[in-house]
Amino acid sequence: MRKALRWLLALAVLIGTLSTAGAATAAQSARPQAADIKDRLLAIPGMSLVEEKPYTGYRFFVLNYTQPVDHRHPGRGTFQQRITVLHKDTSRPTVFYTSGYNVSTTPSRREPTQITDGNQVSLEYRFFTPSRPAPADWSKLDIWQAASDQHRVYEALKPVYSANWLATGGSKGGMTATYYERFYPHDMDGTVAYVAPNDVVNKEDSAYDRFFTAVGTKECRDRVNAVQREALVRRAPLEEKYARYAADNGYTFTTIGSLDRAYEAVVLDYAWGFWQYSGLPDCDTVPAGAATATDDAIWDSVDTVSGFSAYTDQGLEQYTPYYYQAGTQLGAPTIRFPYIEDRLIRYGYQPPRNFVPRSIPMRFQPDAMRDVDSWVRRHARHTLFVYGQNDPWGAERFRVGAGTRDAYVFTAPGMNHGANVAGLVPDQKSLATARILQWAGVASPAVQADPSAAKPLARHDAKLDVTDAKGTEGVRRGPGLRP
Repeated sequence: MRKALRWLLALAVLIGTLSTAGAATAAQSARPQAADIKDRLLAIPGMSLVEEKPYTGYRFFVLNYTQPVDHRHPGRGTFQQRITVLHKDTSRPTVFYTSGYNVSTTPSRREPTQITDGNQVSLEYRFFTPSRPAPADWSKLDIWQAASDQHRVYEALKPVYSANWLATGGSKGGMTATYYERFYPHDMDGTVAYVAPNDVVNKEDSAYDRFFTAVGTKECRDRVNAVQREALVRRAPLEEKYARYAADNGYTFTTIGSLDRAYEAVVLDYAWGFWQYSGLPDCDTVPAGAATATDDAIWDSVDTVSGFSAYTDQGLEQYTPYYYQAGTQLGAPTIRFPYIEDRLIRYGYQPPRNFVPRSIPMRFQPDAMRDVDSWVRRHARHTLFVYGQNDPWGAERFRVGAGTRDAYVFTAPGMNHGANVAGLVPDQKSLATARILQWAGVASPAVQADPSAAKPLARHDAKLDVTDAKGTEGVRRGPGLRP
């Protein structure tokens, strides 16, 4: 009897084991395998694939996302907004990047993405083609609508990339990241805004005038200013050259009104453009003794810095959305030229209205930048602003006030519009890097205890981490006075 009981007990154990194993196998078969990241992205309503490009260590996707033309009235039409995703791992933090202009469809990595070794989502700004509604209702191009674009993309992707998110951008992209934080302050875990202008009072621009009396060295300033003045002294012969250049390239001047207006606009951009994209080491490229330089030398220098195509219809067309925003909300700088006689200047710094087709109505909203500036000074949190010492756009900048928390404004010595965290003085560089890692949720205990231990988590990739002293985008956006 005892042997029979032992046999029955053993049989029950065996049956139980087999049943458990079978149930586990069945459960594993029923459980879906982890979906491929492309499938997860394309499962998002409104998301479609344009193309996937290979890059070692990443997946890179160019996508379209369906957005409302008007976020206040989503039922009144949609458009396709282009985004890219540089995918590392869903467990890593994600950097949300915008330039404020077109998005690049070539894989690249912004500085916070390298620091955090994270994913990167890049967004094309609304109304920059092809991310433009048709027909285009330009009244729906404003900073709140653009921030709402970002908010919807974030909400769509957050279930896929569930770790911390940081917003970043350079120049107009830095402005964009700041506006996003102002309107949707609970989306991001931190914001890193590079060289972001802040024109609070559009009609008061004396800060720029003061900047141009002190930037660089007197010798370099005098050299640059002399070439600019000489280009106006030689207006007649150089405009003849300009007319031939325009005819050869099929350029026209309908939007700005005349070749003469375009010529002066290009020349008056010269000093600004030099300091925005160049620096003291580049002074040797500026013709010495401007009064005795050849016409070709003056032309070539102005064309290299400012670009004679900038204010043609063809040069302005791509940037119509920027000039529209500058003339409706962002503001635009106006500077004086005390070293140039009044008789040589016919138009002065022209307003953005002159750079937008007259068929597009514009009305300036003076409260837009005041609102953002006030919010930043009182409420900014987990925010870093980085400026370049020699960048004219930093003359009117964002500042943090008593109501801010864990917010910083740093200036990179000797740097221009390409200023970054890597160019800060050592203590600020370490602190900035440590804060970025902390906000992203990937700061090690050593870094939390001592910011000087902070280093980028990803190795530098010469192809992916595109850097260029001429701009934060890695390539110069083109001539013309634009952030």
